[in-house]
Amino acid sequence: MKALVYHGPGKRAWEEVPKPAMKAETDAIVKITKTTICGTDLHIMKGDVPTVTKGRVLGHEGVGVVVEAGKAVSNFRSGDRVLISCITSCGKCEACKKGMYSHCEQGGWILGHTIDGTQAEYVRIPFADTSLYRIPDNADAEALVMLSDIFPTGFECGVLNGQVKPGDTVAIVGAGPIGLATLLTAQFYAPAEIIMIDVDENRLAVSKKFGATKTVNSSDGKAVEKVMALTKNKGVDAAIEAVGIPATFDICQAIVAAGGHIANVGVHGKSVELRLEKLWAHNITLTTRLVDTVTTPLLLKTVVAGRLQPEQLITHRFKLGEIMQAYDTFGNAAQERALKVILTNE
Repeated sequence: MKALVYHGPGKRAWEEVPKPAMKAETDAIVKITKTTICGTDLHIMKGDVPTVTKGRVLGHEGVGVVVEAGKAVSNFRSGDRVLISCITSCGKCEACKKGMYSHCEQGGWILGHTIDGTQAEYVRIPFADTSLYRIPDNADAEALVMLSDIFPTGFECGVLNGQVKPGDTVAIVGAGPIGLATLLTAQFYAPAEIIMIDVDENRLAVSKKFGATKTVNSSDGKAVEKVMALTKNKGVDAAIEAVGIPATFDICQAIVAAGGHIANVGVHGKSVELRLEKLWAHNITLTTRLVDTVTTPLLLKTVVAGRLQPEQLITHRFKLGEIMQAYDTFGNAAQERALKVILTNE
């Protein structure tokens, strides 16, 4: 089969690799029908995730059809259409019993990280019963690809950790796919204001269409002053970081109101400076999290009911065999006006 293979920082290839084989009776082999590229994949390509070794098939999102299921798999059979979770969970270890699937002792974020992932024609899914979700007959497969990672991530790490509630003023720093998924799911809780902050006017315009009440262009370095002016110098109840660089984390520290929350969502490859000289007496809560995907069933129901439209984020579509071009497009998102790309295995 063919797959997108990582060969070290800045090096990738669409090449022939062995088709995955069953390794345990709890495994399933899934034929990928649709997948995508994540910002985390770009971090890998930059060398920010050294645990990803040369020769790894990338990708941790997608939908497909089960072609083989192990004897111990009880929920899925050959022919079932499934959503692949970006987080693999055994369902039995101490972390899984706490609902902290991201820290599963035998799983967590392993797809496209420590085992071969979904940017391929086929993928092996360990612990299939607790790492796959059946796709309802009437569901849009492209929309559900967005539920593999970015929507649970934005909702859990941003909205829930930020404790967004009715009447709040929320700022989301970063209007990329994760930030926009956070924006859409924050509206479940009816905040009074959602301020989107980014350097890209196109993405800010998109965020207004998706429900942002205010936008701030931070390219001039004056985002903090602008947000404080919008909030009458009070700051925001929830400052959600959705980029993963020191500058955006610094904005969150500067705009959070007393008693507010800083919810980190972004993947950080460098250290940030914690401004404790200000925040020690500010009664804030700072949270970090790797998505656990505990909200995937809730989000799946919401999408099927038509209350959430993740497909709004899809801007470009490619055949799976065009994945090298898709990486170039996604990697130049500002110039290409790209949000999420969909790759179809025809």
